[in-house]
Amino acid sequence: MVTRLVLFTDRRQAHRPLDEVVNRAIDGGARLVVLGEQDLPAGARADLADRLRSMLDGVKGRLVLAEDTAAYRKCHDQAELFAAAEAKVGFATLSPIFPTRSKPGYGPPLGLAALARMALVVPLPVYALGGVDSPARVRDCLDEGAAGVAVMGAVMRADDPARFVKELMTA
Repeated sequence: MVTRLVLFTDRRQAHRPLDEVVNRAIDGGARLVVLGEQDLPAGARADLADRLRSMLDGVKGRLVLAEDTAAYRKCHDQAELFAAAEAKVGFATLSPIFPTRSKPGYGPPLGLAALARMALVVPLPVYALGGVDSPARVRDCLDEGAAGVAVMGAVMRADDPARFVKELMTA
C-alpha cells in the first residue's frame, strides 16, 4: 500500500471518542492507521482494533498495531533507519522533524536538513513524524525526500479531522 500519510492514534489527545476521530480521518483520506493505545486492557484494545480494521477495510485501508516491528519502525537517527532497512520492515518513521506537543521528550527536532540526509540513503519508505501540523510542513518533508508524513496529535486534536487530513493529503 502506497500512502503519503500514516495516522498514529492517541486517545488521550483526542477531542472526541477515538473511533470517531479515526473514522473522520478516514473520511479525509487516511488509509494507514497505527494503533497505539497499548495501555488498554487486552480485550478492549482488541475490540478497538476490530472496529478500526472494519472502518479501514471499507476503504481498502490497513491497520497496523504499534508493537508490530515487522511492519514498521520508529527511528530517531540514521543508525536506527539502517537497522530498520536491514530488518526489511515495510516503512519507518523518523522523528521528531519539527517541535511537537505530542512527544516533547524525544530531544530537539532533527529538522529538514537531517530528514533529507537520512531519508534518501535507506531503501525503505521513510515518513516524517513530529510536528507535521500544516500542509506547508507536509510539502517541506516531501520536498526533502520523505515518502510521506506520519501524524498523531494534530489530527487527534483537530476540530474537523476529515478536513484537516484532506488538507494534509492535498499538500
